[in-house]
Amino acid sequence: MVSIEKILENVNSVVVGKENTVKLILTAMLAEGHVLIEDVPGVGKTTFANAFAKTFDCSFSRIQFTPDTMPGDVIGSSIYNFESHEFEYVPGAIMGNIILADEINRTSPKTQASMLEAMEERRVTVDGKGHELPYPFVVIATQNPVMQRGTYYLPESQLDRFMMKLSVGYPDIRQSIQIVKNQIEGKTVKLMENVAGTEEWSELIKQAGEVAIKDELIVYAAECIECTRNHEKVQLGASPRALLSWIKAAKSYAYVCGRGYVIPDDLKALAYVVLCHRIILKQNTDNDDEEVRRIITEVLGKVKVPIG
Repeated sequence: MVSIEKILENVNSVVVGKENTVKLILTAMLAEGHVLIEDVPGVGKTTFANAFAKTFDCSFSRIQFTPDTMPGDVIGSSIYNFESHEFEYVPGAIMGNIILADEINRTSPKTQASMLEAMEERRVTVDGKGHELPYPFVVIATQNPVMQRGTYYLPESQLDRFMMKLSVGYPDIRQSIQIVKNQIEGKTVKLMENVAGTEEWSELIKQAGEVAIKDELIVYAAECIECTRNHEKVQLGASPRALLSWIKAAKSYAYVCGRGYVIPDDLKALAYVVLCHRIILKQNTDNDDEEVRRIITEVLGKVKVPIG
């Protein structure tokens, strides 16, 4: 069985200076959750998906979303076969283990909505017939900030399907120099090693799911979720799906950290990336993200942490 350290080392060999982001994406993958990465163009958002697909040697599909991308391009369609005189299902780009949904907010809401069933149920329905997706399955979506041209807001129902929302950020000057050197020396995704397969990935998911969590910590997380719903500045608080995602992510995070049990710091480490994109404020401002982070900080400080 491949070690967590080997997986992280392999991905970090081409993703420079983003060790925590790599760790969080692996956490989501072992918790069977999807990831949304929002940042400006050119900071390497797509590299994460490519690097993990290469690491796990699994089926990989990239969907480059544009305004004219149709739902059939994503989930597939039925085409009439003149020889058999029957309609046959032609798989769409969603049929893969790791799906890179690139610039997901540049396509129409109708096409965005076509991914909801796939992300939640791990299946798609075309012309009334269901088609199961490969296992394991994860969507790593990227989006540009919504103030940029040609972008559409993702609806709350779709944002809630993402276990985590991350931001990459610009590299510092030292990291920028190392990125250039890696390109010159050929240290790119194409030349990465395959250190695991889908069977090992599945086994890691199983082991992460067996991590122990005390009832007191589940109560603590539920009280934090309830507190977001009752906050005076919040119109829409975190959902029950958010609570489930938080607990599953905490178990996976503990496993990635080398522990067989969850501690309060695991929940706190994941609170912002799991909850921020699920909270809607009553009044929109130019700094909604910062305000939501302040609310979560307030909630974490208000709810009593279980001890012992």
